[in-house]
Amino acid sequence: MEEIISKLLSGGAEILDIPSDLRDLAISRYEDVGNWLGTTGGPAWLVYPQGSFRLGTVVAPFSPSGGYDIDLVCWRDLAKESTTQDGLKSMVGEMLDEYMRQKNLEGGDGPTKIAASRRCWTLSYPEHDFHLDVLPAIPDREHDEPTSILLTDTSLVRWQHSNPIGYARWFRDQSAEMRSVLEKMARADNVAEVPEYRVRTTLQRLVQVLKWHCGVRFAADPENRPPSILITTLAARAYGGESDLYSATLLAVQRMPQFIEHRDNGAWWVPNPVHESENFADKWNDYPQRRVKFLAWLKDITTLLEDAARMRGQGLEEVVARLGKSFGMDPIEKAARRYGDEMRGLREAGSLSIATGTGLLSTSGGRLVRNHSFYGSHGQ
Repeated sequence: MEEIISKLLSGGAEILDIPSDLRDLAISRYEDVGNWLGTTGGPAWLVYPQGSFRLGTVVAPFSPSGGYDIDLVCWRDLAKESTTQDGLKSMVGEMLDEYMRQKNLEGGDGPTKIAASRRCWTLSYPEHDFHLDVLPAIPDREHDEPTSILLTDTSLVRWQHSNPIGYARWFRDQSAEMRSVLEKMARADNVAEVPEYRVRTTLQRLVQVLKWHCGVRFAADPENRPPSILITTLAARAYGGESDLYSATLLAVQRMPQFIEHRDNGAWWVPNPVHESENFADKWNDYPQRRVKFLAWLKDITTLLEDAARMRGQGLEEVVARLGKSFGMDPIEKAARRYGDEMRGLREAGSLSIATGTGLLSTSGGRLVRNHSFYGSHGQ
């Protein structure tokens, strides 16, 4: 049963993942932005991806009009003393506005709109179902890690610390499977390093499954939905190297609470593993109900997975119905159809068996299932 649940979860996460052609298009668009800034503004400009896109943990938006959200850092080589948060954000916004104007004059493939939010500028590409969130940043020269940055935030007085490049390296290091796959690809391509977004390993699928379930669970309560970075960090810390997605997910949600700190000053804390002064659970201290709802969500998904595993002998339709109630029926049903097609192919190849005691189709032993010719008793 666990193997079947893993197939359904993995299939659903694949369906909700950003399509490879759209991923490559988004890469070409942000590289174009970076090249234009470097050519127009000089070499002190740099654009690179961060967040779920960089980590390979993207899931489809949960609102029909949302579009895929691609997070970028727009790095400007400036000393903190030479600018302000408002000044930096305005500078980046003016450059991006000029970029959009130039692309439109050329009749090119630029964004259709630019809009400001609290921390970033959003470049919209509605015809391609994605947008680029561009976060202005400068070097954090007071921190030992050379990839550390300072971020703008119009609602706060102080600069915000971060390190997306260092975080991606840390995330990779949590999975021996990911390191192995990426190293093999690097050797095959004869390059120094392959980006995480090129592969999908158990840890990445685990994070996608949790974000998927969380998005459905908090669809009517978006203000209290746990941030993606909090889920990703706790999941990566809790991941024990399991190879099947069911076990990896269940064990991770059971272990995640032990990585939540309650410090002597009473603050709840989930530190950024590459910048200890950044607290991914900071909002819990201002809004205590968010921590309560986070823990309730963990309990909910734990119960779901345990219940599904106990449905031995009840058939695939019942398992799909149980998972679909919490994950949404559409992706689970699509994953089930893919699973059915896969099993049909294995049966036709003579590699499919019925698991003893459950009656469920399996590839891991049991009574061999004979192929069907569909010609009837009189044959050809």
